[in-house]
Formats: sequence, C-alpha cells, structure tokens
Amino acid sequence: MSLFLQQLRRFLPEALALASGALMVLGFAPFGWFAVAVLAFAGFNQSLIDASPRAGFWRGWLFGIGLFGVGVFWIRISLNQFGNLDAWLAYLLTALFIALMALYSGVVGWLVRRLSFNLPLQNLSLHPPLQKGGRGDFIAPLLLLPGSYVLLEWIRGWLFTGFPWLNLGYTQLDGPLAGYAPIGGIYSVSLLTAFTGGLLWGVLNWIGRQRLIAASGIGALLLGGLGLQHIEWTQAIGAPFRASVVQANIPQELKWTPEAEEQIVQAYLELTREHFGSALIVWPETALPAFLHDIRAPLLTPLAARAQSEGAEIVLGVPVLNTETGQYYNGLVSIGSGEDLYTKRHLVPFGEFMPLHDWLTPLIDLFEIPMADFSRGDSARPLLKVGAWQVGVSICYEDVFANEVAQALPEAQFLINVSNDAWFGDSFAPHQHLQMARFRALETGRFLLRATNTGISAIIDERGRVIADVPTFVRGGATATVQPRQGATPFVRVMRWLN
Repeated sequence: MSLFLQQLRRFLPEALALASGALMVLGFAPFGWFAVAVLAFAGFNQSLIDASPRAGFWRGWLFGIGLFGVGVFWIRISLNQFGNLDAWLAYLLTALFIALMALYSGVVGWLVRRLSFNLPLQNLSLHPPLQKGGRGDFIAPLLLLPGSYVLLEWIRGWLFTGFPWLNLGYTQLDGPLAGYAPIGGIYSVSLLTAFTGGLLWGVLNWIGRQRLIAASGIGALLLGGLGLQHIEWTQAIGAPFRASVVQANIPQELKWTPEAEEQIVQAYLELTREHFGSALIVWPETALPAFLHDIRAPLLTPLAARAQSEGAEIVLGVPVLNTETGQYYNGLVSIGSGEDLYTKRHLVPFGEFMPLHDWLTPLIDLFEIPMADFSRGDSARPLLKVGAWQVGVSICYEDVFANEVAQALPEAQFLINVSNDAWFGDSFAPHQHLQMARFRALETGRFLLRATNTGISAIIDERGRVIADVPTFVRGGATATVQPRQGATPFVRVMRWLN
C-alpha cells in the first residue's frame, strides 16, 4: 500500500493543475465566485513548484485542459445541433480545440520553470526560507507566473484572429479588483488577479514576516480596488433617456428558414409597438433573416416613419448585400430620424468566414452553416449615428475585444452590442458573454445596451452593473433610463494612444 501511495503522490501536481483549471471556471459567469479564481491560481502555482521545464509544460497544459474543458465545452452544441455534424465528430473537434487552447498555459508552465531554472535562486531567496523544505523563491509566484500568464493571454487574444474568452480578469468583475478595470482594462485585472494568487500561495507556504507581508499585500490590493470603485471616471452629458432592448427568442433552427420569416418580422414589430414610449429600441444581431435592400421598402421605410412619429430611434441587425460585388456583410442599421449603417469588422472564423477558403472547401460543405461567408466591414471606427447620439457599436463576438470597442471612444456617448448566442443553447456561453459585455461598460465608463436573439439581453450602467435584463429563452423586452456620458477612462486614453 505504501508503494501505491508513493506512486499516487507522484501524480498529485498533475492532478492539482487539472483541478485548479476546472475550479477557476467557478470565477466566471454564471457563478461569479471571484475569490475561488484567486485560490485556483494559487493552486496552479503550487503545481509548478520544483517541476522541470518539461513537467511545467505538461502541468500547464493540464491546467488549460481543466479551464477550457469545463469553460468552453459548449462549443460542441453549435457544431452538433447547428453545424450539421454528427455528435462524435462535434465532440472530437471540440476536444481538439480545447487541447489547442490549453497549449497557451502549457507554454506558461514551461516558461516559468525554464526561467526559474536559469535564475540564481540563492541570491533571490528571502530568509528565513519562504517555504519549509523548499528553495524560498518568490520570483516565480509573484513575477514570472503572473507575467507569463498574462503575456500568453494577450497573445491568445489576437493570434489567429484571437480567442480572448475566459481571460482571468473577468472573474473579478463583481469583486474588489474590478476597481482597476477603468485604469488598465482586462489585462491589468488579469495581472493583478494572478499576482494576488501568488500572494495567497505565499500566505499558505511562507512563514514569519514574509507571510505577514503577503497577507498585507492582498489586503492593500483589495482595499485599493474598493477605493477606485468610488471614482467617477466619466461625466454625464445631456439628458437621460428611456431605452429598451427586445428579444424575440427565435429558435436557431427556425431563424433562417423562409417559412419562418413572416413570423419573425411580426414578433419584432409586436415587441417594438409594446416599447414605443422609449426613445431608443434595439433589436438583436441579424434580427431579420433577409437582406437590407429586400426589406427596405416594404418594412424599414414605414417602420422608420412610425418610429419618427413616436419620437423613437430603432437600431437593428440585418445582413447587407452588395449587389454589385455579391459580397454580404453582418450589419447594424439605425432608423428613425435618420439612417446610418455599420458593418461588422471582426468576423468569427468557421462561423462567419472560413479561413484558408480554397483549402478547406470540403469542411465548409460539411458544416452547412447558413450565412457563413460574410465579408469584413471596412468601417474605420465602430461608430453609429443614432438620432442625435454618437454610439459605439459591436456585433456579437466583437465586444470581447476591448481594444476594438475602445476605438469608438471618447466620441461615443454610450455603447450598443447586438448578438445571437442561440448557437450555444442552454450553456455557460450566454452568461460568459454578458460578463464580458459588462466589463466593456466598466472599462469605458459608458452605458451598454445589449440585445440578443435568445438571451441574455440587458441594459448595463457605466459601472458594469445590469440594471434591466431579459433572461434566456424568454420573449420580451427590458427598459431602463440611460445616461449619455462623455470623457475617457485612463484605459481608453491608453487605447487611443496605442491605436
């Protein structure tokens, strides 16, 4: 039995890494247990202690398997139910994607241990030893691991068009560290969360004065974040107004069928009539399953006239076809007192366009996803003129790219995001997506109106708080008072300089 236990103990670091990644998912929506995410990162740090660079890569990869395996396993739903793939193939492709995403944290583990092996630890140790029986290195948990993790998180956010989902900082949206978001954005909060995880590891492993310093550091970071939450980074401008987001809850399997088109149109017209009285009404992404030029005369022109008579503006998602080139775009149009158009710039690979199109034609035919060959919009900035307002807009996946949303600032007086998370069914995905939209509002100091096909539609204030919402798979609308704002948070100022 003792031999068996010895063999089992050999794999405890690997099991800890895997469990820490899975546990971290509890920090994201719909759970939002921000303290658990810090604990999970401390567990990841513990799993890397005394590992070789090769073992560090393996344990980092297992951490990623736990994180993405639990956190984005919902990808299989879109592949199986709406991508026309057999269940076994959908699961296989999802597993492959998870394994690839886990490589980022694998590189983190390798990098931390490689750099640790090259450091003169005897000169970096604090005395007395910080870890009983260990080498007393404080560089890895407080500098190398946080820095490497956020560096690879940033690379994941743009490499191969980017997948910035499950960034560590989102776990802190409802915690004290969120106070730092308007200063440095999502990656600064990720870095501080990882650093706090390193300090927590120190509290659990160090002794004497060093343990007290680590605990004091955690307290200082949390108190600092709480204090920053009381700062007004932007200022109100103009009169507040009443706004509504509507959600028709159209099943994804019906959305693009010709026989459902009239039913869909009537559903949105009915919801709109119910919410006249609001100065702004927002419909979801591709709310109408027809091209803009086909519905302009029979639908949009009379709807715009009615909206103007009601003193309302309407913003709705609709596909846009260039009849000369044959290219089509994922568009967002405003109607009422005037008309303006934005076309989506950051497309979703395999969902809205197929990378390496000529090589992957058989895969395109296999997926059979409707409207899966959009062209990229050429708008210089994500701004839309809505009545008298300048609005920062994003369509679906675009709102997960903080730098792109910030390009609309400081001109944008508030933000609009339209989406269709019906692709992912009843899963974590709609909750996680809403969490990221809330973070964009907090980073920019702007209200954000979010309309989705099946939920979660919401109106979010400038502090990232949901003030009205429509739950998933419910037909209805949400209404709240929106205050236009001006000015720029420190994060927006930095993004303006970088962009």
